[in-house]
Amino acid sequence: MADRSILLIGCGNMGGAMLAGWLAGGFDPAQFTVVDPLLEAAPAGVRLLRELPDAGSNGQGGFDVVLLGFKPQQLPGAAAAIAAHIGPQSLLLSILAGVDLGTLRKHFGQAGAIVRVMPNLSAALGKSPIALVGDTDRTAQAEVDRLMAPLGSAEWLADEAQMDLVTALAGSGPAFVYRFIDALAEGATALGLPREQADRLALAMVEGAAALAAASPHAPGELARRVASPGGVTQVGLDVLDADRRLARLLEDTLRGARDRSAEMTEQARTGG
Repeated sequence: MADRSILLIGCGNMGGAMLAGWLAGGFDPAQFTVVDPLLEAAPAGVRLLRELPDAGSNGQGGFDVVLLGFKPQQLPGAAAAIAAHIGPQSLLLSILAGVDLGTLRKHFGQAGAIVRVMPNLSAALGKSPIALVGDTDRTAQAEVDRLMAPLGSAEWLADEAQMDLVTALAGSGPAFVYRFIDALAEGATALGLPREQADRLALAMVEGAAALAAASPHAPGELARRVASPGGVTQVGLDVLDADRRLARLLEDTLRGARDRSAEMTEQARTGG
C-alpha cells in the first residue's frame, strides 16, 4: 500500500482515528490528502486542504483510495464534486452511518469498488473491530484487508442488512462499555469508595479483564464461570446480574434501540428523507 494515494474527505473523530492508526502502522504521511474545513492541523507530512482540489490534481483518474468521513446528510450536496476524484481504479471506502451500498453506487458509479466500513475509535490504537461489506471482487477485498490490518480486526459481513446491528455492537459498543465502567465506579462510590479511586479500580479491572478474555481460548461466559466459586463472593454478584436475565435483556434492548436507529438512518439516506 506504500504507493497508494489516499484521500480523506472529512477527518473528524473517526476519520482522525483511522488516519492515526494508519500512520502508527507505518503508512507514509505523504500518501494522504485530507480535506476538512474545520481541522486545525493534520499530522506532520499529511497534506491538509480546506476544500476539494481541482479534478485531476492527483493524476488522471483520481485517487487510489477515497474515504468518505463527513456527516451522512452532506452526501447529496457533495457527491458531484467528490465524484470528479474517483476513477475506475479507485477504491471508495465509506464510514457514513446509514448510507447503503446502493446509495453510494448511485452517486459513484464509476468507482472500481465500494466498501462500507464500520470501525470505532480504537482504530487509532490498532484495536478496533471493523465490519466490512462491499461491492467488490476478491482482489479489492484483499486490498481492503491490507488497509484495515493496522486498524484492528476486519470482519466481512455476508449480508449488508447485518450492518445496522453490527453498527450498534461494534461501532456504538465502546460507549456502552464506558457507561458500564462508569456505573461500576458509581456503584462502588455509593457503597463507600472515594470516586477517583473507584474510577481507577474499575478502569484497570476492565482493561485487564478484556486483555485476558482476548488471550484466552475460553468464551467470556466460560471465563465468568471459572472466576466464580459456588456460594462465593463473585457468584453472589453474578446471581444479581443473571436474575431474570436482567443484564442480558438490558443489553438486548440497548442493541435493539441502536440498531433500529441505524436502520432509520439508512432508510432516510435511501429515500432522501
